[in-house]
Amino acid sequence: MYSFMGGGLFCAIVGNILLVVSTATDYWMQYRLSGNYAHQGLWRYCMSNKCYMQTDSIAYWNATRAFMILSGMSCFAGIIAGIMSFSHFSSFERFNRSFAAGIMFFVSTFFVLLGMAIYTGVTINFLGRRYGDWRFSWSYILGWVAMLMNFFAGKKGQMLGVNLFPDINHIIIDSCQRAQKKQ
Repeated sequence: MYSFMGGGLFCAIVGNILLVVSTATDYWMQYRLSGNYAHQGLWRYCMSNKCYMQTDSIAYWNATRAFMILSGMSCFAGIIAGIMSFSHFSSFERFNRSFAAGIMFFVSTFFVLLGMAIYTGVTINFLGRRYGDWRFSWSYILGWVAMLMNFFAGKKGQMLGVNLFPDINHIIIDSCQRAQKKQ
């Protein structure tokens, strides 16, 4: 069981690292502009080996940034809950930490999916027409890989936390036995 939880945590940690790298780097899209090579990320764009801050407050960039940051935060919270699932504190007996970690990883997956979908849709429909020779780049691909890693981490957390209330089985069995004794 611990190796399964460790695998889920490993996927989550790798996914969170990929998520941070993807969000922070400037290679979401590469294109040629006036014969020069250029690339852009969520925060900056670079042309002719000079980088400039994205000062435009465009809604899809803001939405993508927000969803990527929320995803990183929920993945980090899931990692903390996953690490706590290895501990056996008596005050946490009724709280299934691996299930909570799995939920946080699925929330993180959902936020990455929303951010990547928004960026993909706007890029293909608007920026793709604006720049003739363009392509998605490695930061963008890392975002999709991070989404898959968070999904697999959530799946492992959910498999471990299937039994939400482990004591409920004992309660049901005890009540059935009492009912049989009364008859």
